[in-house]
Amino acid sequence: MVKLYDGGIYLVDGKDIYTDAAQMQAQTGLSASKEQAEQGTIAYGILKAHNESGDMKNLRMRFDSLTSHDITYVGIIQTARASGMKAFPMPYVLTNCHNSLCAVGGTINEDDHMFALSAAHKYGGIYVPTNMAVIHSYNREMMSGCGRMILGSDSHTRYGALGTLAVGEGGGELAKQLVGRTYDVTRPGVVAIYLTGKPQPGVGPQDVALSIIGAVYAKGYVKNKVMEFVGPGVSSLPIEYRNGIDVMTTETTCWSSIWVTDQATKDYLTIHGRPEAYKELKPAQVAYYDGCVYVDLSTVECTIALPMHPSYTYTIAELKANAKDILHECEKKANEQITGATLDLVSKVHDGGIWVDQGLVAGCSGGTFDNVCAVADILRGHSCGNGTFKMSVYPGSMPAYIQLMKNGALTDIASAGAIIRECFCGPCFGAGDTPANGEFSIRHTTRNFPNREGSKPGEGQMAGVALMDARSIAATAINGGKLTAATELDVDYTTPKYFFDKSVYDKRVYNGYGKPEPEHELKMGPNIKDWPEQPALSEDLLVKVVSYITDPVTTTDELIPSGETSSYRSNPLRLAEFALSRKDPAYVGRAKAVQKIEVEREQGKPLPEEIMAVYAALKAHMPVDPQNTVIGSTIYANKPGDGSAREQAASCQRVLGACANLAREYATKRYRSNCINWGMAPLLVTDPDAFALGDYVFVPGIRKAILEGTESFDAYVVKPDGAVSKIAVSTGYLTPDERQIIADGCLINYYRNH
Repeated sequence: MVKLYDGGIYLVDGKDIYTDAAQMQAQTGLSASKEQAEQGTIAYGILKAHNESGDMKNLRMRFDSLTSHDITYVGIIQTARASGMKAFPMPYVLTNCHNSLCAVGGTINEDDHMFALSAAHKYGGIYVPTNMAVIHSYNREMMSGCGRMILGSDSHTRYGALGTLAVGEGGGELAKQLVGRTYDVTRPGVVAIYLTGKPQPGVGPQDVALSIIGAVYAKGYVKNKVMEFVGPGVSSLPIEYRNGIDVMTTETTCWSSIWVTDQATKDYLTIHGRPEAYKELKPAQVAYYDGCVYVDLSTVECTIALPMHPSYTYTIAELKANAKDILHECEKKANEQITGATLDLVSKVHDGGIWVDQGLVAGCSGGTFDNVCAVADILRGHSCGNGTFKMSVYPGSMPAYIQLMKNGALTDIASAGAIIRECFCGPCFGAGDTPANGEFSIRHTTRNFPNREGSKPGEGQMAGVALMDARSIAATAINGGKLTAATELDVDYTTPKYFFDKSVYDKRVYNGYGKPEPEHELKMGPNIKDWPEQPALSEDLLVKVVSYITDPVTTTDELIPSGETSSYRSNPLRLAEFALSRKDPAYVGRAKAVQKIEVEREQGKPLPEEIMAVYAALKAHMPVDPQNTVIGSTIYANKPGDGSAREQAASCQRVLGACANLAREYATKRYRSNCINWGMAPLLVTDPDAFALGDYVFVPGIRKAILEGTESFDAYVVKPDGAVSKIAVSTGYLTPDERQIIADGCLINYYRNH
């Protein structure tokens, strides 16, 4: 059972829930105002310890360490270099777990890895070699600590189960930290995730996580808030089980997560050679939360998230009982999101079951030591069969890999016919174990967004991905691909003890923190390019709508597809060629056409007739200054930015000449921040029907409005026939720095100018 409270709650002694202060006082004798009790959360204490503003409503924070992987670190370091960075001011971990298939695109992936190693020498960073560990496994093992804060350029930067408030953001926010600035945000609300009971055997962390995601996502219940895990059920969960739930909190669109800590937390940190990193974290005697998600762990069942979102959840029992109807509805929903191919799931129902073609257990969510051991317990002595079904397992780090070799788990898995892979995040973003066209894949990974597995609908390719727990994937494997819940089996789970040996890190990881070598030369491969110059915001702004997306939610993977396109992430102009390529293939051409007009305007060339006609229509309503008005492009989407923290979702639009985004709302803070850091005004509209693809939107006085903190102002839509209509647009709250960044044109310009 997962229950959402309608409003805030008071938590007393970490276990008793009261819905109002009067009720609490009547039953306990304790009294506290909401404002006082808000300070009793774990999150509040950690935020206060890292805040430099002196104002707990408007935070200006410095993190204890940073982390990036090889899709994001080049752009971040290039931004920080251009902004004046001389050395990394805090530990900065550079992992190589995403673009490690070095045959893709020639040498360019490995060129970036060598860039990172040279940057670790030059600026004093920590370099984790290719396939040594996935980003979040390494940070759990080596960087987490109770009360710490870690900022990562990957959306699944979550180490809350280890007492670490971790945040996934776009690269611009890390660049700010690298040049000595702060992370500025209004203090987020905190929602209690109250756990009680104990999971039944066969129910794993992904089952719990998906049950929570399914309950909260569509309601926006924890959006941009901190999820604080409390309650007596926490103690029933091993620490890796907690980690498996915690990493999936990203899929709720929360801002971060934190858990109470206990002996299990202390044991984990001690096993990993860092006992000093432990301290007890728990709420004060009275703590106020902005909401509560009540989870009875004993009632959680084996769960599946169908294509194409982690919130499309059913219990496996529900799905099997009504397979054709549910899968038909899922097909219908998915096929409304994609163009160029068709997802077929109903055909997977035959011969008395639902049949899948592939099973994967991988990365920061699936590849934990405990999960892989559970898979071995189920597969031991069985076979995956020699039919269509195939299975791969990716352990999360080499220390875990070594222990799994020593205790025989990998032998049991391989002996059943499953393939043991390296420490690699590829299956999570479409660069590893991509299914064949028409196949159905079940995965203990983080996401099942459209094309996340690597297919290309525009070329007629389409596969379906469902998320499940490793235990049920293994149960399905021994039935040859017939969908099976782990609770249908009688398994003796051995739960072997974990022994961490960091000697492999000592031998291979380069740790240069605090020892920068300024004379060390950066190793620049031919695909590593500087960011192109961006114009400042003009007093007025004219933008053309070059993509109009009506889907309920637009993911960052649709804004800039992952997979093999990520190989070009160090070359801004080349990567931009892939922007919206799977969602709106004509976008790049349209954006370039507008950009050409702006380039020629800056060169003093006459404006084309189309633009002159727009200005002629506007002159009937207001004065205009065509020669001094930047002309850019924009996209409209109902709710853009769900998913990855990759700043390329915004930067690719910017380098193609975008000056704004138009949206009803932004799916995540991190995408909105990416737009701001790349100088694009994050405009909100209430009436998107007032404009359409190909229309122009003129925003007079936008520079002044943004700099003065005016949140709402007028804009004017110009139709191809010359008709002009007024609409209201707003930016929502912007910090003073954010206002200046947009006015200057991007974060790099901001640091150069100030």
